[in-house]
Amino acid sequence: MSEGFKPLGRAGMAARVAADIPAGWYVNLGIGIPTLAADFVPVEREVVLHSENGILGMGPAPASDNEVNPWLVNASTQRVTLRDGGSYVHHADSFAMVRGGHLDLCVLGGFQVAENGDLANWSQSATETGRQIGGAMDLAVGAKRVWVVMEHQTKDGQPRILRRCSYPLTAAGCVSRVYTNLAVLDVTPDGFKVIDMVPGLSLAELQARSEATLSS
Repeated sequence: MSEGFKPLGRAGMAARVAADIPAGWYVNLGIGIPTLAADFVPVEREVVLHSENGILGMGPAPASDNEVNPWLVNASTQRVTLRDGGSYVHHADSFAMVRGGHLDLCVLGGFQVAENGDLANWSQSATETGRQIGGAMDLAVGAKRVWVVMEHQTKDGQPRILRRCSYPLTAAGCVSRVYTNLAVLDVTPDGFKVIDMVPGLSLAELQARSEATLSS
């Protein structure tokens, strides 16, 4: 990596996503980095967070042991809280919200995103925590918008921002925006458009870490 910029960590990526969620939206947070976004949505901003295991009105992680409810967890089985007015629902009702088109946004983790919005986020290794597709296929096609948050490159430096996905697809043409540890990219009819980059990173440096052509 260049000395001129610092990639975001997991918390930084989650905070960047949370900053862009408008008030009034109903939002599902997928397993992994997306669930961390709940910790960065300001309490005064009315965003209703949905968790596929049956929570509507999910809040951030407990601030102290006194706030811990051992039975209240998100889709990543992390301890969470419930916002005022929040509720628990049956798993089937939770997916009825997803499949009924009632979510304004779903934030998913990913392994690859193609310039046409295709998403691949299936587990690729038996050593990973989540070794199944889960509800991602329903969420990817049921939500009105899909944002993906992921590292810009694999651990061995291979790009995840691609012309076409090489992994099996979760859903085709579903992604409208990608948040990485280096940049924010919109998926447009003309391919990826760079919306934001970490300080000190140039477009040329970002392009060198991406397979698909980027525009600004």
